[in-house]
Amino acid sequence: MLVDSHVHLDNPRFNKDRERLIKNLQRDGISMVLHASSDLNTSIKAVQASEEYDFIYASVGYHPHNAKDMTDESLEILESFTSKKRVVAIGEIGLDYHYDHSPREVQKEAFKKQIRLARKLNLPYIVHDREAHDDLLTIMKEESYDGMRGIMHCFSGSVELAREFIKLGFLISLAGPLTFNNAKKPKEVAKEIPLEHLLVETDAPYLTPHPFRGKRNEPAYVRYVAQEIAALKRISYEEVATATTNNFKKMFNIS
Repeated sequence: MLVDSHVHLDNPRFNKDRERLIKNLQRDGISMVLHASSDLNTSIKAVQASEEYDFIYASVGYHPHNAKDMTDESLEILESFTSKKRVVAIGEIGLDYHYDHSPREVQKEAFKKQIRLARKLNLPYIVHDREAHDDLLTIMKEESYDGMRGIMHCFSGSVELAREFIKLGFLISLAGPLTFNNAKKPKEVAKEIPLEHLLVETDAPYLTPHPFRGKRNEPAYVRYVAQEIAALKRISYEEVATATTNNFKKMFNIS
């Protein structure tokens, strides 16, 4: 059984078959998923899903695209959600310099405020990083604290950068792009970073792995990411499944 450590089940692309997909997760070899959020509305939906299904865990937060919409009031509402049983992280939060849907300084301030919320609540946080490696690492170091931990979601950086985040207490999560033929950096990370620091994810419905690239991604496809890690490390699929599941449980204190 695998854990998909990052999904967006509220996405409209699941509207036609969401309930069927969720109910089939365990049949498809997925023991748990983490339903990530990108703003207040998606946080509400993630929390609702976690209350309805005991194998869905939730994170709440503002994606950098939506940083411009975050207010002190909405941050207080997110904090109130963390009292729910299966709300286990703040996220996804971070920086995205590819689209700049929110001004970069606004992104940075929202990122810092949400890191501080994670610190206050003693929760892990889930990081989105696109074309912003240097600024993101600088902020994380400046805001570091004892017990800081979390997940580098859909990691796209180098082995050296991965090691910097591991030093800060973060797991490195690999997604569908790992299976692409031209994915040089993710394949190097999968080879070089020890299993105890890795997770697998889909980011469904995005980033669909080979051989389904171009179609809607689904949590069940996380097995293709795990299979690629196993092939690159020359170990068994079962070893990857066991290690990444245990890493997820340890990060979120799931028995």
